[in-house]
Amino acid sequence: MSVRCELTETVATTPDLAFAAIDNLPLTAKWLPPCVSLEKLGAGPNAPGDKLRYVFREGGKQAEMAGTIVARVPGERLFCRYGDASYDVSVDLRVAPAGSGTRMTHAIEIAPKTFLGKLMQPLIRLGLGAQTRAAAKNLKNLLEAAVVVAAIANS
Repeated sequence: MSVRCELTETVATTPDLAFAAIDNLPLTAKWLPPCVSLEKLGAGPNAPGDKLRYVFREGGKQAEMAGTIVARVPGERLFCRYGDASYDVSVDLRVAPAGSGTRMTHAIEIAPKTFLGKLMQPLIRLGLGAQTRAAAKNLKNLLEAAVVVAAIANS
């Protein structure tokens, strides 16, 4: 059994700019609360099959997960899977036009692998909801600030 959280947020930016932000893996540390760093292992543009290294802080400790880009549709979707000895995590980020802005959907699923992890699912559910809301808000603020900065620079 897994824990899933999905949240949709409308942002005052274009789908291309929103996708560029989520496709810029090192930028993740600026909007995802537990993220210390996210990097692609290897060169070139992001593509399905690329390996990732995700470093995060949880409970005062730093930990790491190996990841893979599962699907990438420029301007629309970045879907990644991560895992370690305790959890498998799927992160599906989608963008779509919404009037004069962009609808961003964050869908996160965590599947515990250990007995303790399975016992902690109610706490994981609470934490995942709070983390997903914070990440969506942070990304929205980052994108809308970038739009304001770009508008000022172009005037």
